[in-house]
Amino acid sequence: MPWTIDDLDTPAVLVDLDKAEDNLARAQAHADAHGLKLRPHIKTHKVSYLARRQIELGAVGITCQKLGEAEVMADNGLDDILLTFNLLGAAKMRRLVELARRIRLAVTADNAVVAGELAEAMQAAGLVLPVLVECDTGGERCGVQTPEEAVELAKVIDGLQGLRFEGLMTYPAKGRTAETNTWLEAAIAALARAGLEPAVVSTGGTPDLYRAQEVRCATEHRPGTYVYGDRYQAGLGVGTLEDCALRILATVVSRPTDGRAILDAGSKTLSSDTLGLDGFGHIVEYPQLVLAKLSEEHGHVDCSASNARPRIGERVTIVPNHACAVSNLHDVVYGVRGDRVERAFRVEARGRVQ
Repeated sequence: MPWTIDDLDTPAVLVDLDKAEDNLARAQAHADAHGLKLRPHIKTHKVSYLARRQIELGAVGITCQKLGEAEVMADNGLDDILLTFNLLGAAKMRRLVELARRIRLAVTADNAVVAGELAEAMQAAGLVLPVLVECDTGGERCGVQTPEEAVELAKVIDGLQGLRFEGLMTYPAKGRTAETNTWLEAAIAALARAGLEPAVVSTGGTPDLYRAQEVRCATEHRPGTYVYGDRYQAGLGVGTLEDCALRILATVVSRPTDGRAILDAGSKTLSSDTLGLDGFGHIVEYPQLVLAKLSEEHGHVDCSASNARPRIGERVTIVPNHACAVSNLHDVVYGVRGDRVERAFRVEARGRVQ
C-alpha cells in the first residue's frame, strides 16, 4: 500500500476523508436540527465503508437505486434499505425475495403492473413487503402524476396480499420545495380521507438538502452527492469547491502546442458529463485552465487563458463535474488525509445496474 499520494499511479481517484467526514456530519446535523431522518443514497460512493459511516453518524438506513447495489450493501452488513426504482421481471423478483428474507427492505412503485408483480412474488414467498408510491412532483422521472393517482395506487397496494402501503416517495425538481410540499400535502390529505395515512414521506436530492425542511410533510430525505460534493453541486451553492472530497489525480503527458496540454484522464476516468458547465472539471492547481475536451483516455486542456501552464510530467488534481459518474468508472478509490494515503476502498457496487 502506498504511503503518500506521490506513490500512486495515475489517473487515480482520491477521497479526502476529512472533507468527506465534514460533509456527512454537517448534513446529519442539519437533518437532526429539523427533525428529519436521513436515508443517504449510496449511488454516489457505492462503498460499504462509507455507507456504514453514514449510519454511524445517525442515518436511519440507506437508499439504493438498483437491486444489485442493494445486494452488495446487504452482503456488507447494511440491513435497512429503500429501493427507489420500479422492479419488474421474474429474475428480479427471485432476487428481491431473497433480499427481503435477509434485511429490512422497502421498495417503490408508480404503477399497478409493478405492484402486481411485487405482490405475486411476496405472497408466494410468505412475505410482506412495504411499498411507497413514487410521486412525480416536478422531477419528471417516474412517478404518479397527481395526488389523486397516488391515492388510487395506494389503494391497489393496500388491497394486494404480500404488500403493505408504507407511504410516498419523490425525487423533486431542484429549487421547488414549496411546490413539492403542496403536492405531497394534498396527497396526504386525500390518503387520510381514504384511511391510508402514510408512515413515510420520503424526499431526495443533494441540491435541496439544506432546504429539505421546507417540505414540511416530509419524514426523511435521501441525499447522495453530498458525501463527496462535485463541481455541479458547488455551482448550485451546496458547499464550495474546497469542500469537494472527491478529486482525480492526473498527469500531464504531453504539451503538443503552447496553448494545449494533455492529461492521462479522459472520458473513461472523468465521465462525459458536463451538466451544463463549461468543460469537464475544475483543475485545482490551475483554475484558469479549461478541461475543454475529452477523448477516451485523453484530457484536452485549453491553456490559452493563463500564463501559468503545467509542464510535462506535472501532476494536477481535478474536481469532477459529477462525482456519481466517476465512482461508477473505477474499481478503487483512495482515502487520503493530507498527502498520506490512509487506505484503498474497493467500489463494491460499481457497475451494478441490474
